[in-house]
Amino acid sequence: MNKYVLRTSLVWIAVLAILASVWVYRSRSSHSPHAMVTPISGDVQPVAAGPASSTEKSPSSMPGMSMPEAKDAALVPVQLTTERMQSIGVKTGTVEYKQLSDDIRATGTVDIDERLLSYVQVRFPGYIRQVFANATYQYVHKGEPLFTVYSPDLVATQQEYLLAQQNQKALQSSSVDGVASGAATLSNAAEQRLEQWDVPANEIAKLKQTGKPVTDLTIYSPVSGYITERNALPNLYVEPSTRLYTVADLSRVWVNAQIFQDDIGLLKPGDAAVITVDSYPGRNFAGLIEDILPQVDMATRTVRVRLAIDNPGLKLKPGMFVNVGLKTNLGRQLVVPASAVFQSGTRQLVFLNHGNGSLEPKELSVGPRVGDDFVVLKGLEAHQSIVTSANFLIDSESQLQAAAGSFEPPPPGAGNNAPTANAPSAAQVNVNFTTDPNPANRGNNILRVRLTGPGNTPITGASVTVTFYMAAMPAMGMAAMNASATLTEKGNGLYEGNGSLGSGGTWQVTVTAQKDGQTIASKQLRVNATGGM
Repeated sequence: MNKYVLRTSLVWIAVLAILASVWVYRSRSSHSPHAMVTPISGDVQPVAAGPASSTEKSPSSMPGMSMPEAKDAALVPVQLTTERMQSIGVKTGTVEYKQLSDDIRATGTVDIDERLLSYVQVRFPGYIRQVFANATYQYVHKGEPLFTVYSPDLVATQQEYLLAQQNQKALQSSSVDGVASGAATLSNAAEQRLEQWDVPANEIAKLKQTGKPVTDLTIYSPVSGYITERNALPNLYVEPSTRLYTVADLSRVWVNAQIFQDDIGLLKPGDAAVITVDSYPGRNFAGLIEDILPQVDMATRTVRVRLAIDNPGLKLKPGMFVNVGLKTNLGRQLVVPASAVFQSGTRQLVFLNHGNGSLEPKELSVGPRVGDDFVVLKGLEAHQSIVTSANFLIDSESQLQAAAGSFEPPPPGAGNNAPTANAPSAAQVNVNFTTDPNPANRGNNILRVRLTGPGNTPITGASVTVTFYMAAMPAMGMAAMNASATLTEKGNGLYEGNGSLGSGGTWQVTVTAQKDGQTIASKQLRVNATGGM
């Protein structure tokens, strides 16, 4: 049993040494030997594997960092035994077509429908006498009197009309050509002027009947609704440009819903909406999307969507806070379970299940997430079997096999000529990594690595490289970052170099030591740098 454990340990040590050699060779070939690196805090934790590469470049504003253009790690098909698949929890699913619909939840506020607003004005100058509707938010019915107005110009026009009527009666029997028709024309012109001034027809009929001008003309409400603005005051002088009342019909209102910009592409005018209000538990108000307004709120990254809602009983009040539910129909789409999609560097991958433990990595492109599924844009076909769990472990296994397959062993006899007197094995080397200050902060820091062998013996004459990697954070607009630096020997097994921290956060770090062309130590760490992004 001890021999089996020893052989297994030696195999894994050899594989890790191979990976470290390949990775260090690539890093050193693409980095300047004096590249500055991001410092590391004292919170050091071991990790299972080294950092993944990325094709994205770090921001140029990070001082002192050499940013190579790295490629995503190569992947190869993986062959696993049934016992191995069970031990790591491999589960499978199927790529299939589904009829998709998605629910979008948002909040909104009730507003007045601007198309149902009416304004009360007069067409002539005058003085307000009596005011009947004398309170804001007073409800008025259509045809209900609002106020009376006295206008000298209106009175003069009425007198002209009465005089034209008298002349028309007196001259209608005249034998002179054009006299009777001229009198009728004057009478009609005066009557049309009264109509253009919006004098009600019943007031004109009363004028004809009584033969006396109306001094105080009553103005009536043109619609039924609530008075939202009132400027009519007794004895106020008004002109045609004076807005005296604003009357709102609240039988139909707008709801302005705040929809996140990521969801706005799923909506279109005419989609159904359901409004709920905490004030009326269990009651739903149905409506439709009327407009998607063409502006994004810079603070909340939301788009205002206008909904038209019937308001029976005037339950919805302007300014009221409401909950909005929108149901979108995305049609029949090819989907894959969200748990099957693995983000590897800049790629999105799934692992195809060919049966009998044969798993193949497959790159794909996905669209929006709907519930527990992703919409497949390209890369997969219906009815394909895929892995839906343990993707990270399978990806690591695939990278490991790809790296092992690309390693070329040294030519025969090369080991006989290599000086090995001062090159201890990787299992015998201790790597101690520190920073000054500790923990590191944003700015300049000193990186130190101490190498010791059996019996705490210092190891000198080694080449020490420290490599850093931080994964991309798309939600914060940050690309993946990686850099490396070569430390200088200071004696007594101590190696030191300068690093400049361009960003705080969690970094994956690999410390590699080589001596006489051989890798004598490789250590992976996860560290937290302070100081913010």
